[in-house]
Amino acid sequence: MTLSSSRPSPEVLFVVGGISQYLGAATAIGLFSEIAPGGVAFLRVLGAALLLIGFRRSWQRPWSKQNLIWAGTFGTSLALMNLFIYLAMDRLPLGNAVAIEFLGPIAVAAIGAISIRSAAALLLAASGVFVLAGVQGDGTLLGVLFALMAGSMWAAYIVLGHRVAQNGLAIDGLGIGMLIGALVISPMGLAEMGVAFSNLRILGLALVAGLLSNVVPYAIDQFVMKEITRSRFAFLQALLPVTATVVGFLSLGQSPSWAECLGIGSVILAIAISGGEREFRK
Repeated sequence: MTLSSSRPSPEVLFVVGGISQYLGAATAIGLFSEIAPGGVAFLRVLGAALLLIGFRRSWQRPWSKQNLIWAGTFGTSLALMNLFIYLAMDRLPLGNAVAIEFLGPIAVAAIGAISIRSAAALLLAASGVFVLAGVQGDGTLLGVLFALMAGSMWAAYIVLGHRVAQNGLAIDGLGIGMLIGALVISPMGLAEMGVAFSNLRILGLALVAGLLSNVVPYAIDQFVMKEITRSRFAFLQALLPVTATVVGFLSLGQSPSWAECLGIGSVILAIAISGGEREFRK
C-alpha cells in the first residue's frame, strides 16, 4: 500500500509535526526558570496522555496484556526521551540539543540503509547533524550526555512506535503508553506540582507544551509509521534538527553560526537526495 496522492507527503507531515513540536519545546524552555525541567516534562506527558485518552475514550477498547506491555514500553521510551531532552535543552541551545539527540535515529536509519543512494543520503545527513551538534561555549558536557540519552530513547521510540502502529493500537496506544510513561518519570516531576498548581499560567503553558509537543507530532508519527518503513521514518527525522534550529532562532533568539547553517543545508540536501527512493511498506 502507498500513500494516496491526495494525502500530504511524509516530508510535509514531518515539517508540520516538527514546527508544532519545537514551538512546544520553546514554550517549555520559557518555564525552566520557574519550574524544573523534570516537572515540565511530567506535566507535558501526563497532560497529553489524558487529553488523548479522553478524546479517544481509550478505556472502551479491549486491552490484552500483550498490548498493554507494548504500549507501556513505547510510552516509557517516549516519556524518558521527553525528560532527557528537556534536561539537555536546559543546558544547550535548542537546535544543538536536538541535533545531538538525532544520533539515535541516525543509528536506526543506518541499520536499514540498503542501497548506495540511501547510504549516501544518510552519510550526508549524518555529516550535517554532526556539524549542528558542535557545542559552543554555552554548552556543557552534562547537556551533551542528556542529549545522547535522549537519542537512545528516540531510537527506542522509533522501533517500538512502529510495533504499536502496526498492531493497530495507534492513537489509543500512544495515549495509554504516555500515561504509563508519565508514571515512570513522575519521581522527577511530582515535587514541582505544588508550584505548577499554585500558578495557573505555569500549569496552562505546561499543558500547551504537551499539546504542541506530544499530541500533534506523535499522532502524526503514528499515521506515518503505518505507511512507510522504519528506516525511512528514521531518516526523515533528520528534518527535526533543522526545524528545531529555525524555531530556536525565531522564538528564542538562538542564532545559528555559519557552520550550523551549513549543517542545516546538508540535511535538507540529504532529504532531497532520498526523496526519489521512498521505501513505502508493501
